[in-house]
Amino acid sequence: MVAETIAFALFAFITLASSLGVVVVDDVWHSALFLGAALLSVAVHFVMLQAEFLAAIQILVYVGGVLILISFAVMLTRDPEVSTR
Repeated sequence: MVAETIAFALFAFITLASSLGVVVVDDVWHSALFLGAALLSVAVHFVMLQAEFLAAIQILVYVGGVLILISFAVMLTRDPEVSTR
């Protein structure tokens, strides 16, 4: 019971910190990485609630689909002169 509470508090902190990182960070690539961490920690919350199907869908659709799409968009639209500075 205590271990579940500690795990919930840990992943709640990870979710909140990475969600804040999405908004605060200036670099779009790092913002996408923080978004991935937030989405994965939400999937862990689903596992802790014994909703494994929702966790799998969360990982497949959001992390596997949306985050990869954002990553490709960031890599393809990045200005080479700005990234070398």
